[in-house]
Amino acid sequence: MAPRPELSSDPAVSPPDLDGKDTKDTLSKDAIVLPSYSTVALVDPEPDNVIDPWQLPELQDTGLKWSDLDTKGKILRVFISVAKGILLLGFLYMFVCSLDILSSAFQLVGGKAAGDIFQDNAVLSNPIAGLVIGVLVTVLVQSSSTSSSIVVSMVSSGLLEVQSAVPVIMGANIGTSVTNTIVAVMQAGDRNEFRRAFAGATVHDFFNWLSVLILLPLEAATGVLYKLTKLVIDSFHIQTGQDAPDLLKVITKPLTKNIIELDSSVISDIAVGDPSARNKSLIKTWCKKEKIMSLANITVPGEANCTIGAPCWVEGNETWTQANVTETINVAKCTHMFVNANLPDLAVGLILLALSLLVLCTCLILIVKLLNSMLKGQVAVVIKKVLNTDFPFPFSWVTGYLAIMVGAGMTFIVQSSSVFTSAITPLVGIGVISIERAYPLTLGSNIGTTTTAILAAMASPGETLANSLQISLCHFFFNIFGIILWYPVPITRVPIRLAKALGDRTAKYRWFAIVYLILCFFILPLLVLGLSIAGWQVLVGVGVPVLTVVVFVVVVNIMQSRCGRYLCPALRSWDFLPKPLHSLKPWDRIVTKVLGFCGARCCCCCKCCKKGEAYSEKEGGMETKKELEMYDNPALCVEDEKIQIQTVSGTHL
Repeated sequence: MAPRPELSSDPAVSPPDLDGKDTKDTLSKDAIVLPSYSTVALVDPEPDNVIDPWQLPELQDTGLKWSDLDTKGKILRVFISVAKGILLLGFLYMFVCSLDILSSAFQLVGGKAAGDIFQDNAVLSNPIAGLVIGVLVTVLVQSSSTSSSIVVSMVSSGLLEVQSAVPVIMGANIGTSVTNTIVAVMQAGDRNEFRRAFAGATVHDFFNWLSVLILLPLEAATGVLYKLTKLVIDSFHIQTGQDAPDLLKVITKPLTKNIIELDSSVISDIAVGDPSARNKSLIKTWCKKEKIMSLANITVPGEANCTIGAPCWVEGNETWTQANVTETINVAKCTHMFVNANLPDLAVGLILLALSLLVLCTCLILIVKLLNSMLKGQVAVVIKKVLNTDFPFPFSWVTGYLAIMVGAGMTFIVQSSSVFTSAITPLVGIGVISIERAYPLTLGSNIGTTTTAILAAMASPGETLANSLQISLCHFFFNIFGIILWYPVPITRVPIRLAKALGDRTAKYRWFAIVYLILCFFILPLLVLGLSIAGWQVLVGVGVPVLTVVVFVVVVNIMQSRCGRYLCPALRSWDFLPKPLHSLKPWDRIVTKVLGFCGARCCCCCKCCKKGEAYSEKEGGMETKKELEMYDNPALCVEDEKIQIQTVSGTHL
């Protein structure tokens, strides 16, 4: 530690009179001025060794080395490692099954409402309304495949044009990213893990929103996606093929079919306007049915309508003939647990929603714990190098595109972008995969889910093949154009920077993650939908001023951080506004008080917020202590309110 400067004992040498009028003259004379020492080094001896929260943590191996173990210890370690691997696969299987049940629960809760939303064709003709409807429906049914199949059914039945369906597909692409964001919220226990996990999940959201921000106005003005896919359909002679492989369902169906089975065609029937579908239940009762064709007597309007070659007769005022009639016979009932339950769809959906979220959260916590215990030592080094190391120069740019191909291939195998992105989110949180590597994997996942939809569309009947395939190709080219916009040039990878900024904010105020989810996936789409139903005049009258304010705030924020000297003095900071309008601290105090009241009076589930409050108080206490220690040297300060003179004497060495 640096010694304190000793005060001179010579009476001829006295410190300058800081209170007198001759302060300036005293300082300018040839008096001996004591050397000043900064006490910052005493308080913070290593200011440069600040841990970067985005740096991947080193997973240290705290156990004994393999060479230090005896034979019994080696056998025991191998047995424990194998057991952990089996448990990890089991928890991963339950995690994927819980995602499937979660999707079914959302369909039971909001499936019929989603079908009703699709019925208003006048609203769907508005591109912005079509976009938010796609977001809302996909969030309600938790499956972009289901919402896309509803759109295909409406286009095939002539209720919706392909050009009007393109914004709905864009909205479905946004809505499917809510699942991995929910998974990221489950990791809110550790601040740094939550920062990385939430950023790794929301990078998907920002990519989709930014792509829509550019491509939706372009599509509304030029119809580029519609024209391009129309050209592809007309150029190639495409025939009906086989359905897409269903590899993941083969693994998960033995468990999920014993819990719940749904008839998703009810939602499509409601969307196309079938009145009888409204009284049907989504819960499937009969899993095996047979169609029998038999000859039956039917009535026809007149003798001209009689079946050729079949007898035709008149009885009274009715004309009868014989024709082949197809009849569906129920053969075998389903075996799931709700087949005989006399419960409405909403009640079953809420039960499954609570159970699936409980299993999802439990499996996620256990998966993270197991990965933390397994990925240590050399295993962690090898895995992190394989996943995060680039190819040597000049081929380093190839690594990202290889990651895109890997993401597309894995999503094609599991047939769900939600499952794949939800699986890599905890890996980003614990530091196995960096967010820079998770970004191309997520982009590849978007491509993989569209190829599955293309193969599924090619299995459509001949009369609906062209429309189904064109919608799937619109989805495919939307993601291709998005990748071209936001990936090839490093400076254009804006979603990574935005996701990191949001991750920092949610790590400091963890309640903000819930606000983000509700705001972006529910409140904002519902507001835009309401304005769209009111008419385009209302939408433009409200939307244009709001967008103008948002653009102004973004531009001023960028200028404040980079070139603030060009702004007028009032706009160089937002301090002239009330603090709740430019800071989350007042809101954080309110949320902390509300959660503290709930924890004291209602439940005991607010420990996380209390830890965050203690963490903030600790930081505040350290800062206060540091500020006090900065000026505790009597050679640098006089117990006075001359702060300016203190600053000069403490900084000019």
